[in-house]
Amino acid sequence: MGAFTDHPDAAEYSAYGSDWSDIADEAARLAQQRIVVNMGPQHPSTHGVLRVMLEIEGETVTETRAGIGYLHTGIEKNMEFRTWTQGVTFCTRMDYVASIFQEVVYCLGVEKLLGITDDVPERANVLRVLMMELTRIGSHLVAVGTGGNEMGATTVMTEAFIGREDTFRIIEMITGLRTNNGYIRPGGVAQDAPPGTVEYIRELIPKIRKQIDNLADLQLQNPIFKLRLKGVANLNLSGAMALGVTGPILRSAGLPYDMRKAEPYCGYETYDFQVPTSTDGDAYSRVVLRLEECYESLKIVAQCADRLEALEGQPVMVADKKIAWPAQLALGPDGQGNSLDHIRTIMGESMEALIHHFKLVTEGFHVPPGQVYTAIEGPKGLLGCHLVSDGGTKPWRAHFRDPGFNNLQSLGILTQGGQIADVVVAIATIDMVLGGVDR
Repeated sequence: MGAFTDHPDAAEYSAYGSDWSDIADEAARLAQQRIVVNMGPQHPSTHGVLRVMLEIEGETVTETRAGIGYLHTGIEKNMEFRTWTQGVTFCTRMDYVASIFQEVVYCLGVEKLLGITDDVPERANVLRVLMMELTRIGSHLVAVGTGGNEMGATTVMTEAFIGREDTFRIIEMITGLRTNNGYIRPGGVAQDAPPGTVEYIRELIPKIRKQIDNLADLQLQNPIFKLRLKGVANLNLSGAMALGVTGPILRSAGLPYDMRKAEPYCGYETYDFQVPTSTDGDAYSRVVLRLEECYESLKIVAQCADRLEALEGQPVMVADKKIAWPAQLALGPDGQGNSLDHIRTIMGESMEALIHHFKLVTEGFHVPPGQVYTAIEGPKGLLGCHLVSDGGTKPWRAHFRDPGFNNLQSLGILTQGGQIADVVVAIATIDMVLGGVDR
């Protein structure tokens, strides 16, 4: 038994020798049943290592505090010692469930500092949008799937992960990796989509949609699921605004705020899609919105496939060779490294071309002095990046606004007055990843 000593009604006891019985009698006389439960540090599914300190009276939660920092990896500080291009490999590992988004927001910031935002080829922007929307679907499926698993429905997770695997198949076909891709680069993307990509995308879209349908059928009309989530972990619009909460949580409270519509980037203003919203503000509405957003993302993916077909053969990197690195990455016949043709092109032109390539890869390009802030709509909410350049080949400072950090602060409001079991529901429907929260 214990108490948070900063609680206005808290009582402090000091025990010496054999007076425990006196303390117990006094606590019983005051009818104090406040207990502090340490929930964690633990790894509930894929959220990361989180510690939750609960103050409870019986089964009712009276206060919740989140303890973070267990996944701090020093990513932002490490980026100060790497070139602007190498920084992509660091920031992609923050929210490891939605890695492409961090690459995009970082590269958009670098491009703004360089003044080349409008020079990025259209095909590169289409590939960026394609990668983001596939990753958005995958992130939402992880949120819904692991949330179901945490509430005891393993089938929900297996169905969600089958759909996520199909998104990974397309991502891996284009980037070579499932996650932590390092695919988005300042000026464009690392490599073009290989032959057959458009056909493969069109083949998998119906399969992904079917898995989303299965998830909806499993959950949304399930009476147990509805009783478990409806009216639980509530957050109204004023509370969301006060806490800086964004993404599906904010939209579930009634505000249709989405950076893709509010401040479009990468050509999002040219795509046809809707921003689902609700006014219920509870855990159930957040699950519904994530599934609806998956359907909207599939619409964008289909549009990207059409555009890739129309833009076949167009460049995917800016023309300025002082920035473009690598010039055009291509895998060798063994599936590793660069192709012999690519190496022959670099080394066969001239000694000056080889020296330039060497310096560009090892030293990097210079970015004019200044600072910039860019923001995009990640699957969990507004993802921001603040970059400061001193004119060198490395960031002087790189700092990210991870939406999960702000969203996690709502845990206290979401759980106060609810049951202990509802804490799991609140954590699941916040959908934060501690790698992004802690960085």
